[in-house]
Amino acid sequence: MAAQKMDMEQARFNMIEQQIRPWEVLDPEVLGLLAAVKREVFVPEALTLLAFADLELPIGHGQTMLPPKIEARILQEVGVRNTDIVLEVGTGSGHMAALLASKAEYVHSVEIDPVLAEIARRNLRHAGVANVSVETGDASQGWSGPSPYDVIVISGSLPELPDVFLQQLKLGGRLAAFIGEAPVMEAQLIIRTADKAFNTINLFETVVAPLTTRKCQSFVF
Repeated sequence: MAAQKMDMEQARFNMIEQQIRPWEVLDPEVLGLLAAVKREVFVPEALTLLAFADLELPIGHGQTMLPPKIEARILQEVGVRNTDIVLEVGTGSGHMAALLASKAEYVHSVEIDPVLAEIARRNLRHAGVANVSVETGDASQGWSGPSPYDVIVISGSLPELPDVFLQQLKLGGRLAAFIGEAPVMEAQLIIRTADKAFNTINLFETVVAPLTTRKCQSFVF
């Protein structure tokens, strides 16, 4: 058991040094969170040994978990503060919500699949994360909740960003999203600089799984 734990810590160390640092994630606080928030708690038990692999990990119900380096880069770019109220769209297994919650005052995470939402709640409890609420619903067109938000993270890709998300962002708020369709998508950081002004920064090109919505949910098995 001790050897297995040591192997897990070595795998976590290797993930940070070999995948995450080369992706320009150098914020010591973010790197510390990646070491502290146990990614293996948030993957299906059968895939525990792949928890730190550089890939989109299947978590069931046709959905996947973002690769570690992408989660880390997004976490760094949105710059969560301890007074921030965060909206996450697409809870998945709950790992990104746990990372965000480690820095935020509170995270409202929305998952369209009720079974995955319950799994995420269980994972978050297991990890001792108390400042996240996982709600079940389709937030692909925004989520009024306690909006406006300081930070919005959309964990699946969208062909284009619905304008409603911009309106649900506080002045000075930051939004991270994956915009486009395979094979060309752009990870974007959008900052609300004034009431009707937004600054869009293209972070990197990537391909991630599309956000599941009510329209496509019937095709997910």
